[in-house]
Amino acid sequence: MGQKVNPIGFRLGVYRQWDARWYADKDYTKLLHEDLAMRRLIGSRLRNAGVARIETERSANQLTVIIQTAKPGIVIGKQGASVDALRDELERISGKKVRVTIHEIKVPELDARMVAENVASQLEKRIAFRRALKQTVMRSMRAGAKGVKLEVSGRLGGAEMSRREWDRDGRVPLHTLRANIDFGRAEARTTFGRIGVTCWIYKGDYVTATGEPVMIGGPGREVVEAARPAVAPERERRPAAAALAPDREEVTPLVAEVPLGDEADTVASQPDDADGAVAVLEGLGEADVEVAEAELDEELPELGVVPGADAKVEKLPVKKPAARRRPSSAKKPAPSGAPKAEAEED
Repeated sequence: MGQKVNPIGFRLGVYRQWDARWYADKDYTKLLHEDLAMRRLIGSRLRNAGVARIETERSANQLTVIIQTAKPGIVIGKQGASVDALRDELERISGKKVRVTIHEIKVPELDARMVAENVASQLEKRIAFRRALKQTVMRSMRAGAKGVKLEVSGRLGGAEMSRREWDRDGRVPLHTLRANIDFGRAEARTTFGRIGVTCWIYKGDYVTATGEPVMIGGPGREVVEAARPAVAPERERRPAAAALAPDREEVTPLVAEVPLGDEADTVASQPDDADGAVAVLEGLGEADVEVAEAELDEELPELGVVPGADAKVEKLPVKKPAARRRPSSAKKPAPSGAPKAEAEED
């Protein structure tokens, strides 16, 4: 219980790439400390630039640093002065030629690191933490997130006992590997201690290399809804005469092909009118014909026969539901000690 796995590390190598993309055999420790020093330098110099992610790529004689920020103007500076000074500092640390690439985050409300830093800055300005959580979650959901979860922990409101409070909207499936969940942390430095802010944002599912969404059934098992036919198939009706004569041969209905658009559906042609039904009755005995004609008269309205103008149409009586009888209440037995005078009078 309580073992929380980092959502980014949980998906590394499956759907998400590493932030440091390089390989070293002997000088791994040296290059790792170089990366850490460069990340600390960029974080300190661009504290107010809204830096969300720093990626590094190494080649034989060149180092590429990719900075994802919500405020690229602050990172570049006037006529590129800030980025040139940053490049010189990075070359001094690494000793190689450094190429700095800046990527702009167009929707900062969907970046977990930016959302966490926003909440931390509000807490430092003494804004109520519940109000900050609700407003931030609402803005992220309006920006297009499918789910947001925010958690703050520490001496909330200056209380002596530290506690955790969280707010969530939508769904955040942490156990689903194909779910694109962004994770970010930040710290609010207040007068009564540090308050940690953690953010999870569910942006949807990852897509495959072809750009199609990952299906639940896997590749090649996509579920496609079959187009419904324009005309519903007619309900099969069995002639009454066939049911009355089990010993006789059943009349096999003819099959005709009727084209519907581009396709051709097979529809069984059966005697739907009164003449066709009477023709079936010709081969039966007299006793069977009388019974079949009686049932045929009852089925004539269904076969589409319209009564004439002079004919009288009898209305069928409406059957009323039978009234339920209330069960007679059982007589209570007389007490054993009571006199039997009443029984004698009866």
